[in-house]
Amino acid sequence: MASLQSLVDDWLKLDQNVNTRNEIVKLVREGNTDELERRMRPRIQFGTAGLRGRMEAGWSRMNDLIIIQASQGLCAYVLQHIKGAESRGIVVGHDHRHNSERWARLTAAVFLSKSVKVHLHRGIVHTPMVPFSVNQLNAACGVMITASHNPKQDNGYKVYWHNGVQIIGPHDIGISGTIENNLLPTTWSTDVLTSPLCLDPTDVMREEYFEMLQGLLLSKSVNTATKLKFVNTSMHGVSDSYASQAFSSFGFSPYIPVEQQRLPDPEFPTVRFPNPEEKGALDLAIKSADNSGATYVLAQDPDSDRFSAAEKSRSDGSWFNFTGDQLGVLFGHRIFEIYKSSGKPVSKLAMVASTVSSKMIEAIATMEGFKFVECLTGFKYIGNTALDLSDRGYHVPFGYEEAIGYMFGSQVRDKDGIAATVFFAQFVAFLHAQGKTARSYLYELYDRYGYFQTSNSYFICHDPTVIDTIFNRLRNFSQTSEEEKELSTYPHAIAGLNITSVVDLTTGYDSTNPPTFTPSLPLSSGHMIQFRAQNKNNGTKIVLTLRTSGTEPKIKYYLEGNGNVASAVIDLLPRVVEELGNIWLEVEKHNLGRA
Repeated sequence: MASLQSLVDDWLKLDQNVNTRNEIVKLVREGNTDELERRMRPRIQFGTAGLRGRMEAGWSRMNDLIIIQASQGLCAYVLQHIKGAESRGIVVGHDHRHNSERWARLTAAVFLSKSVKVHLHRGIVHTPMVPFSVNQLNAACGVMITASHNPKQDNGYKVYWHNGVQIIGPHDIGISGTIENNLLPTTWSTDVLTSPLCLDPTDVMREEYFEMLQGLLLSKSVNTATKLKFVNTSMHGVSDSYASQAFSSFGFSPYIPVEQQRLPDPEFPTVRFPNPEEKGALDLAIKSADNSGATYVLAQDPDSDRFSAAEKSRSDGSWFNFTGDQLGVLFGHRIFEIYKSSGKPVSKLAMVASTVSSKMIEAIATMEGFKFVECLTGFKYIGNTALDLSDRGYHVPFGYEEAIGYMFGSQVRDKDGIAATVFFAQFVAFLHAQGKTARSYLYELYDRYGYFQTSNSYFICHDPTVIDTIFNRLRNFSQTSEEEKELSTYPHAIAGLNITSVVDLTTGYDSTNPPTFTPSLPLSSGHMIQFRAQNKNNGTKIVLTLRTSGTEPKIKYYLEGNGNVASAVIDLLPRVVEELGNIWLEVEKHNLGRA
């Protein structure tokens, strides 16, 4: 292991940014070795999500030097693996966060220094614009500088492959390796706009993006006629200019913006975490809606790839915040109805969701006859699964994950908050023309396909060895005879329900797939186990997924119950959570924190 002094010396030798260089010099002068240790190691790792972290000096942080090194490694890898990469080029975009524009230009400069064409978006763009542009321009790859809905201190470097989807293995490992082989910076210039290889696709791509959105438009006359009022919040992000144009192009009257959150602001002054899912994040929007008489609140996260919504009750004026799964079910079923009405064979329709998302679309697919496929968490897997299904002859118009991410159509194989916004708005306009609401329609679906309710949260554990101990105990929880191998040694019951299946994507075990017991999904780099259980008396079922977080000290759980009787499901979920914490995870013994 390198000494702290050598890591500091290497940093000071390479870093040409005066501000970050002085950060390290100051820490050295102060003798602040604890902070230097945090800054200098471990080196920030390039993975399938690219890079994301706090903006500070040091090998473990996000800064100019890390961006240059990552871009040099990415460029080398792309040139090695993609034919014609020089002429196909890279798409680069950025959001409004601190350093985003500078890092987009540094990225462009690295590729230009290797004679690679660069399609550099001018000004801020929403994240879906980068994968859309990669597809439209047939680019070799794409980079978006954004940290999505992370706190203001963070920024990130998200990479898309030539298919317009976030990278998956083995590309992440390959790129990480070429980064390590290209650590000496070759350029620090941000004066890239004069290069003949640096092209400006901004206006053309924006026009083509909105033309693409028109493929989701169903009835402009219904949208124009609706009396509904919408309030929209951009969470201090980039979405307002896109969402307002999309609203207009679909025939809607302008929405009412939350003025305090409408314009891009990297300080995110009105929210602790700029994530529509966070408790209290929609408070200003709901207040605006109450003051203006609006029925629906619409929200995008800061880089506008996620979407959330809330509905005001007609009876008592209370607000109902839709979960990511509830919106996914509404979108998925509506798309099924549209597809079926087109006369196309339902057997060729397919939808995709992450394995921790609701199983309600799976139930709908089973009853209605279309294909449903689940995959690992993240749109890198959802997008690639959709591409694989398309190659097999399926039409894949929709995919989603419970973390309010929704994919529409084939031109953006990634989550798109603007597409979700206008699709939701036109859907509720259609429903209200029939005397219905989004929430009432959701309960119609419950009556038809069964009641589904989720309860997702996490336990906090800062010691990785304790997390390993907890998961190893779950894998050796029960005594099992050879004849009962299909149940293995995992728990056999929870909250009075019998465990019916276990899928462990860490060890590679699936109780439903004898004789090999090999899971169909790829293995997870962290701990991840999914249990299904059922009450044989009333038919109530649960799906419980436990997984570790790659970036946070958490044991996450995703719990969903379903059955024909809503009260039975509602009563069951707290009992499952209680037994999960007290008996399975031994919260008190391990001193785990609760969300």
